[in-house]
Amino acid sequence: VGLLDLELNQLTKALFLALVALSVVMVTLQGFVGPWYRNLFRFLLLFSYIIPISLRVNLDMGKAAYGWMIMKDDNIPGTVVRTSTIPEELGRLVYLLTDKTGTLTQNEMIFKRLHLGTVSYGTDTMDEIQSHIINSYSQVHSQSSGNSTSSTPSRKPQSAAPKVRKSVSSRIHEAVKAIALCHNVTPVYESRAGVSGETEYAEVDQDFSDENRTYQASSPDEVTLVQWTASVGLTLVSRDLTSVQLKTPGGHILTYYILQIFPFTSESKRMGIIVRDESSGEITFYMKGADVAMSTIVQYNDWLEEECGNMAREGLRTLVVAKKSLTEEQYQDFESRYNQAKLSIHDRNLKVAAVVESLEREMELLCLTGVEDQLQADVRPTLEMLRNAGIKIWMLTGDKLETATCIAKSSHLVSRTQDIHIFRPVTTRGEAHLELNAFRRKHDCALVISGDSLEVCLKYYEHEFVELACQCPAVVCCRCSPTQKAHIVKLLQHHTGKRTCAIGDGGNDVSMIQAADCGIGIEGKEGKQASLAADFSITQFKHIGRLLMVHGRNSYKRSAALGQFVMHRGLIISTMQAVFSSVFYFASVPLYQGFLMVGYATIYTMFPVFSLVLDQDVKPEMALLYPELYKDLTKGRSLSFKTFLIWVLISIYQGGILMYGALLLFESEFVHVVAISFTALILTELLMVALTIRTWHWLMVVAEFLSLGCYVASLAFLNEYFGIGRVSFGAFLDVAFITTVTFLWKVSAITVVSCLPLYILKYLKRKFSPPSYSKLTS
Repeated sequence: VGLLDLELNQLTKALFLALVALSVVMVTLQGFVGPWYRNLFRFLLLFSYIIPISLRVNLDMGKAAYGWMIMKDDNIPGTVVRTSTIPEELGRLVYLLTDKTGTLTQNEMIFKRLHLGTVSYGTDTMDEIQSHIINSYSQVHSQSSGNSTSSTPSRKPQSAAPKVRKSVSSRIHEAVKAIALCHNVTPVYESRAGVSGETEYAEVDQDFSDENRTYQASSPDEVTLVQWTASVGLTLVSRDLTSVQLKTPGGHILTYYILQIFPFTSESKRMGIIVRDESSGEITFYMKGADVAMSTIVQYNDWLEEECGNMAREGLRTLVVAKKSLTEEQYQDFESRYNQAKLSIHDRNLKVAAVVESLEREMELLCLTGVEDQLQADVRPTLEMLRNAGIKIWMLTGDKLETATCIAKSSHLVSRTQDIHIFRPVTTRGEAHLELNAFRRKHDCALVISGDSLEVCLKYYEHEFVELACQCPAVVCCRCSPTQKAHIVKLLQHHTGKRTCAIGDGGNDVSMIQAADCGIGIEGKEGKQASLAADFSITQFKHIGRLLMVHGRNSYKRSAALGQFVMHRGLIISTMQAVFSSVFYFASVPLYQGFLMVGYATIYTMFPVFSLVLDQDVKPEMALLYPELYKDLTKGRSLSFKTFLIWVLISIYQGGILMYGALLLFESEFVHVVAISFTALILTELLMVALTIRTWHWLMVVAEFLSLGCYVASLAFLNEYFGIGRVSFGAFLDVAFITTVTFLWKVSAITVVSCLPLYILKYLKRKFSPPSYSKLTS
């Protein structure tokens, strides 16, 4: 349920109280004579038009129309509206919480850096790695073919004496082999068109050529790494549940049997694999993962942390790769304990993790890889536009602090001139207190904080922290878990009471998208989980600008106008009924008979009132050029108790004028009071729609004339309805009377008196306090 619906509910409650009060007043003025409670209920029914029942129908149809317009907008192709009840929320957002990978960035990885501790390779020096790989494999193969008796490669002595400092060549060899083996990637081959008929031969003569191969994996990082090893000469050619096959630069196929595989989880932040080399029988445990997880597992070294920081500052995503050689006995011992743990009934996951951890000790650090993820198109101008629109942007990401900061700067989430306050890691209440005080002294600076520090701050100083963070122009939370993302959204809603919007592209953003008032999903590389869970699904981040500035604005403004107009429509006819009853000694007699009442809310006024959903106050180009206009919407001034009371006063004025005018002017034709007042009422409604509209659309003009035509046509055959009460004076509606000049003159006079003052007031208001958008369009 959107905020607008809640506001309209409040106003409807106020209208209900007005209905009860009016009925009680009527009965009191009657003097509680006779069965007064019966009269009370008759008045409640007579005035029941005050309650805008058609409001829900009109609004829901309007929302469906907005959804259709969003999906048909050629400037944001591929946008899907999955929740048709909250398009107005898009016009009132104050906080936008966004994911980084795949949302601000493309999720298309490029391998940029391989670091071996003493030597680092960038994109321009990849050919050196290639030559090292070619050399090391040609040596291995020449030796193994030389002594055919023992097919063990000559690297065997090295594993026995790890103290010997390895040459750069063998270290590159080890690192590349580790990257080529430690993953969850499957090579897929497209079968050629010719072999579609003979499927049994398709397996045999499948095309194992490089052009025909594509890699499939759950994360694009892994595919990039495997594609990179292929580019330097070690190619993954096939993989099944039990083995992996690599092709060397010389064209030989190496087979490794998979003994165990430990998949990546967001808790462990690492993955491992145990393989046995077919030719030598060596068992090796390879592992790769985030530096936080791996730094405690690998042997002591002095460069890992520093290099990770350096790469992160360049905006690269880092992975640490390590290995451990196992003897047959060590592996058998591990396997028996592992299987035992998998069979336990209680705390199985904990026990399995403990057994795996027993292996994850003192591993040999092989290398550090850096992969770049490029920004999406037009992210910078879009973020700038949102910031100018007064929307505060929070980036919640699982990445490292340095990478997140780097992307925040390059995407202009944090402008170049702004200071960045990096929240030091805190673990205790005292540290959090000191750090918050340090942060409080800084003004207008962006905040960067890690998930762990955030937990501590929220535990002890929730209110203070949120208050400070909300004043920041931008906030970056790194190392955030999916539940933390959702928690932050709920905090903002709870503390600020403002509308929040979450945007993400992967399964890890679903909890945040569902917690926010308005969720936007991007269809990206990580599947459609986010896009299906969200209220709106878009194809690129840059589309969010138009979605909020243009469609959000229009939906909110239109629904506000439509809602208030429908309320005015009910109030005006109830006012006329009240005036009529009070003139006739508070008789609880209906002024208009059945069909007129039904026709009034439907066929006579439905089309023009509903055509308000086509109204727009600002052209889309203007709204995008001046995003500052969006700030006015978040104050919620288009629909408030103030505007509602103005409409109530208009209704009472017009209803009173229409009824008194008809009663004053009817003189001898008392019979015709219904015809005169109802005709004037319909004309007033049509003129009021014209007064409310800000930009005309040809359909609006059609709707106005169509409704007028329907009314004139129905006058002919509804004559018995234009009488008063159940008293029958014969035919009330003389066609002769309608066509007289008197009738036309009286109706016109009443209508002019009811509408002209409002037109004059509107003109004066536009002249002396014009809305901000009209200053731009003039």
